[in-house]
Amino acid sequence: MNELLTEVCTIAREAGDAILRVYAQPFDVAIKADNSPVTAADNAANEIILGRLKALPERIPVLSEEGDEGFTGPDVSGRYWLVDPLDGTKEFVKRNDEFTVNIALIENGKPVLGVVLAPVFNVAYIAANGVGAFKIDKYGQRVAIHVSGRPKEGTPWRVMGSRSHASPYLEDWLKQLGPHKTRPMGSSLKFGIIAEGSADVYPRLGPTSLWDTAAAQAVVEQAGGRVVTLDGTPLCYANPNETLNPDFVVWGH
Repeated sequence: MNELLTEVCTIAREAGDAILRVYAQPFDVAIKADNSPVTAADNAANEIILGRLKALPERIPVLSEEGDEGFTGPDVSGRYWLVDPLDGTKEFVKRNDEFTVNIALIENGKPVLGVVLAPVFNVAYIAANGVGAFKIDKYGQRVAIHVSGRPKEGTPWRVMGSRSHASPYLEDWLKQLGPHKTRPMGSSLKFGIIAEGSADVYPRLGPTSLWDTAAAQAVVEQAGGRVVTLDGTPLCYANPNETLNPDFVVWGH
């Protein structure tokens, strides 16, 4: 699994380089049927990732946000790749640098490998079952990461919040949580901040899709955290025909 994780990191970096080439110049923004934005960077990264994953020795189906007509479901072992070539396209369009490449391997509904790459920051959060969770910094140093655990009594919760997706129910949820400080951030980087122990919780009370969360969930879980629905059930990927997630919370303990 470690060798596969390394290979997926390489694929994510190739996609990230393609994204940065578009990011460095003026680009057009189109609106998809679901009213979300898409750019040439999304499409370029998608083409690279699909091609490289399908060229791996073990052929595993690929489901991507940007589409692939060849996907008919998981293989006989319940495996498939789940990809968001550019998570945080709204942040990309705003040019605030907070966007990622997400690649996950799903097995029987669970993310067992995940790579989350932030191309502008040249930082990656990576994990796989039996390998652990790691952060690769801008200097290429790979360091094991772990969640921080529950805050000590009297210490405010460090909350990650969405930069572009507000929820009318979030304020009530945070009141129940207790004293807290909120840090807004785009894309799945929020999961990485929790996985490395720099934040405690991220409530997402609003729509997301499977490809938004899978890779980052693998990182959080391998780092000792949880990604669960509001009733405490782990976020699941067993039915790729239903791409919308329920509301969920990322806990760093």
